[in-house]
Amino acid sequence: MDKYLIGLDNGGTLIKAIVFDTKGNALASASAKTPILTPESGYTERDIEELWLKNCECVKRALTESGVDREQVAGLAISGHGKGLYLWGKDDSPIYNGIVSTDNRAWRYPEKWKQDGTFDRNYPKLCQNLMACQQLSILAWMKDSRPDVYSRIRWVFSVKDYLRFRLTGEAFCEATDISGSGLLNVRDRCFDKEMLTDFGIGEMYECLAPIRYSNDNCGYVTREAAELTGLKEGMPIAGGMFDIDACAIAMRVLDPKDMITIAGTWSINEYISKEPVINRDNIMMNSLYAIPGYYLIEECSATSAGNLEWYINHFISKNDIPEGQKVYDYIESLIQTTKTEKSDVYFLPFLYASNVHPLGKASFVGLTSYHGQADMLRAIFEGVVFSHKMHLDRLIATRQPPEVIRLAGGVTNSPFWTQMFADILNYPIETVRVKEMGALGAAMAAGVSGGIFKDYYAACSEMTSIDKVIRPNREMHEKYQKKYEKYCAVCNALNEVWDRFDQ
Repeated sequence: MDKYLIGLDNGGTLIKAIVFDTKGNALASASAKTPILTPESGYTERDIEELWLKNCECVKRALTESGVDREQVAGLAISGHGKGLYLWGKDDSPIYNGIVSTDNRAWRYPEKWKQDGTFDRNYPKLCQNLMACQQLSILAWMKDSRPDVYSRIRWVFSVKDYLRFRLTGEAFCEATDISGSGLLNVRDRCFDKEMLTDFGIGEMYECLAPIRYSNDNCGYVTREAAELTGLKEGMPIAGGMFDIDACAIAMRVLDPKDMITIAGTWSINEYISKEPVINRDNIMMNSLYAIPGYYLIEECSATSAGNLEWYINHFISKNDIPEGQKVYDYIESLIQTTKTEKSDVYFLPFLYASNVHPLGKASFVGLTSYHGQADMLRAIFEGVVFSHKMHLDRLIATRQPPEVIRLAGGVTNSPFWTQMFADILNYPIETVRVKEMGALGAAMAAGVSGGIFKDYYAACSEMTSIDKVIRPNREMHEKYQKKYEKYCAVCNALNEVWDRFDQ
């Protein structure tokens, strides 16, 4: 009897369930969105119960549309956005909205810890920078600002660990996610009460579930979850992984020479290493990779293609788009009426966060009466790639330069934008055939957990492949490099301005 795997991917807003065969072919998918709630500036939340029910609905629809008998499903795993916070209460129910990884309410805490020496004392254990959207920062904020919620916490979860808990009733912290939270002693791969106490939240040590790895068996589908999802009661659920690990696995990141960049809501830029990279000048993120024995070396920020989605939603009307043309084709046609050297406009892609200053805001700089919507769209395209370049330059400084950079995310649907990545970064760009990489990586974890594949190397050989290579244009690189230098100058010049936003 043929076997099938389900990958369930949870990003910042979109849920997607996909049924795969063991060759990586997607048989059916179902998706849903959960509205983002913004009760205050800098807050991004969603209804945690609605999130659970919509995940169940997506799994049920995908399974039904695939025509696969639930007896043939060998396993399921979940990938999800990292960071953020999903809480389960002592009363055995959710106690707060889910907090998404674009949330910036706790921005003061990393700044305070860096100023008072707490960060420096603990950096050898953390092996990573601290961010406002990590569980560590949000929990410290909650202790001070919402003590009524803080006192009722039973389990601290990332999004996919929360959803897996709802499927199985068993609480675990999966290694790839929890190692990017600020809550784990990454050096020693364990929770550290002394470290948490130094950050002021030592009592949370008791609210951290046992650690499991991405392809570990983490429980079985309960009767209640089976009724809601259409899955077989007792079907095994694997640990799953942080979505950047899931994408890396689906993009065949199996060797330290591989380097990838993922352009979605977040700018994700990463490679793997046998040792954490400790660099006090350019503090980056070291987390545990899905393949045991490796660290994922990451530079990231919420400064990527989500900025374009915002612009589309607010400033492009359906009536603007010619009948029969897709919105992205329309945007590309507009941008191609401009030239980068004449369109001297700069966009800082800081709608959700900044990789330059914690209070940095999205901005267009250099607009004149000469410019129009096409110039603004070009500036968004370029600004997103410039933000990726900032991260990648810091990563490359820690290792041998890569031969190619592998690219994923919605930008790969745009040949023009993909070429822009090659020209600005000045590296050949590889893409992979699979588009739904978060779900595929999760399905691969379920396949390894269920014994269908010996390991991730075997899973990759069966379920993924490289699509094409895009090479940089030297002339365009020189033009973009001049603009990149101006972009960096604009970012640096505004730092003093952003400081005043807290006054």
